[in-house]
Amino acid sequence: MSTTELELPAATQMKKICTLTEIPRLGARVVKTAAHGNIAVFRNADDEVFALEDKCPHKGGPLSQGIVYGKRVACPLHNWNIELKDGCAVAPDQGCVRSFAVQVQDGTVYLDI
Repeated sequence: MSTTELELPAATQMKKICTLTEIPRLGARVVKTAAHGNIAVFRNADDEVFALEDKCPHKGGPLSQGIVYGKRVACPLHNWNIELKDGCAVAPDQGCVRSFAVQVQDGTVYLDI
């Protein structure tokens, strides 16, 4: 009897972090990591999930405490708008934070850390 192994790219390490319902709609949950610091996992009104480094590219404000709207989050310190998809500030502001791959399967959220 043979077995089949699933090969994932070396850089992919999806880890179960929570259920979708544990992330507030239009809010975030913070995942603390040794390698990447705090990661904010966001859920928008359409139940889409995104993950970004939890610090604004402007002055390091905690994006997890910002207001989520559409596919953006507004930094709580100076109201910079950050795209949830890629972590980049909306013009005229400039700068980006690291984004992380995230998946939802059967109501469980997985994060690539």
